[in-house]
This record gives sequence, structure tokens and C-alpha cells, in this order.
Amino acid sequence: MRNFTSVHDIGNLDVAIQNAFEIKKNRFAFDLLGKNKTLLMIFFNSSLRTRLSTQKAAMNLGMNTMVLDVNQGAWKLETERGTVMDGDKPEHIREAIPVMGSYCDIIGVRSFARFENKDEDYNEKVLNEFIRYSGKPVFSMEAATRHPLQSYADLITIEEYKKTDRPKVVMTWAPHPRALPQAVPNSFAEWINQTDYEFVITHPEGYELDEKFVGNAKVEYDQKKAFEGADFIYAKNWSAFADPNYGGILNEDRSWTVDSEKMALTNNACFMHCLPVRRNMIVTDEVIESPQSIVIPEAVNREISAQAVLKRLLEDNCL
Repeated sequence: MRNFTSVHDIGNLDVAIQNAFEIKKNRFAFDLLGKNKTLLMIFFNSSLRTRLSTQKAAMNLGMNTMVLDVNQGAWKLETERGTVMDGDKPEHIREAIPVMGSYCDIIGVRSFARFENKDEDYNEKVLNEFIRYSGKPVFSMEAATRHPLQSYADLITIEEYKKTDRPKVVMTWAPHPRALPQAVPNSFAEWINQTDYEFVITHPEGYELDEKFVGNAKVEYDQKKAFEGADFIYAKNWSAFADPNYGGILNEDRSWTVDSEKMALTNNACFMHCLPVRRNMIVTDEVIESPQSIVIPEAVNREISAQAVLKRLLEDNCL
């Protein structure tokens, strides 16, 4: 595995899950693997779980870590080629990236969709610039279209908590006051489609995701019908994907909030969310604080997914 940007990089999922469980049994079993190696984590956007879990994962492997917040602790970066740089961005990403690469062995990049240009977002311009010009293995800490570290952790969590070999997993849209990227739902759908789970996506009309991520999932516009018999409920907001409303909020229908009445329709389902979560918009206090809420174990597994990815990058690139 040279780079890690999606489920397609990880190889056999059963092996990936077993690798994660092996790490979880003893986080420090491979603490010499990263000795004298340096991880550079680059954040174009805010982070809590991703930053802490990935840095901890690297430390578990014996790696040195450096963190760069581009919008706070560095020069503003120009990303467009051909731009006359007479504005507030004194450095171009084409020079910055190879310099960054020279100081480290592995690079993690976090860069969200901007909602300014759909093609630019879905071509993962920023992430691919790092892959092209850094000369180092690169992994995504959330990009415009995917959040593979989160989805890997989600899959680990489902495997830990499932009570049947083929659980029914439902990803539901829920209201939010801001326009959020499709990265988490895209990625979750992409990973779940690689399993043999029964998979349903439910959302209001107009919130259809890119078909390449929806895959073989059943799309159900009736949320309550979708919840019937579910073993896992994964709640997440996302903005519109289809033109001409790309990145837009089409409604804030509070009837889509996950509450106890809807959870009662499930097969005593576990509730999941990637966090941070807007309480009483995405999910009610009662549901997220219930024994069926596994959002904290899910977040704990972010350290495990990050460590499994870093371990593979160190091993596969002979670092």
C-alpha cells in the first residue's frame, strides 16, 4: 500500500479487520517499527478525533510526529497554477509540498470540500497534489469526498458489536444548520458496500449521493420504514450533491432527527455517529446517552484504524 485514500487501497477487508484486532490487543507490540521515522500531519481544516487519534497511533509505533495547521501556523497557500500571486497568499503549494516531504517519512492530509467547484472537489485536487509532489506515502485524514480512517474505524466497531453475521446497517440523513460535505457518508457507503451486510441509505428526496458511492445499497425515502429491523443506525448530515444545488441545504426537516420512537422500530439497534454531533438535531439526548449508543467506542477505534494504516504504510514502503 503506497497511499491510503479509500477502501480500495486497504486490500482484503477480512485481513484488515484482523490486523486491527491484533493491534487493539496490544497497541505497543510494534513500537519499534516507526523508530526514527517522522509523521507529518497537515490540517487545512479543524480536527479533534482525527488529530489526537492519529498522533497517538503514530506514537504507539514509535514515530516522531509533527503537526501543521495551515490556516493558523503557516503561510497561506496558493493552490491555483497560473495565478498572479499579488494577494494574501505568499507561498504556492507546488513549492510547499516537496519541502514538507523532505522533512518527514509519511504525510497525513486533511482537506475538506470547498463547495466552490464540484469537479475540483470530486477530483480531490489538494490530496492528489500531495501524492504527486511530496515523494512520500500519503494518507487521507479526510478529504473532499472520503474519510477512510473514520470508515475503517466504523467497520471495526460494527464487527465488534454485531450479533448476526449479516446485520442490517442503515445510514440515515439528519438535519444540521450548516452545509456539510458528503465525505463521511460517501466513505461509509463505500466501505459497507464491500461487505455482505444488508445496507440501506435513507434521506429526503434531493439528498441523493453520487451513484458510485451508493453502489448496491437500497435507497429508502421513508426513514421509519428504513429503520425497521435495523441492527445499526448510522446518522449523518450531508449537503446536496446533485447540480445545481451542490453543497446546498435543501431543508432542515426536524422530523428526520433520530429519536427513541424511531429507534424502537429497530432490532434494538446500536446508534453510531462519527462525532462531533449536534444534539437534538442529528440525535436526541435520550438516544445518544442510551446503552445502545456506541459513539464513544467508535471514536476509540479511530486510534486503531490510524495505527493499522500507519503500520501498513511503514511496512509496505520499507520505511
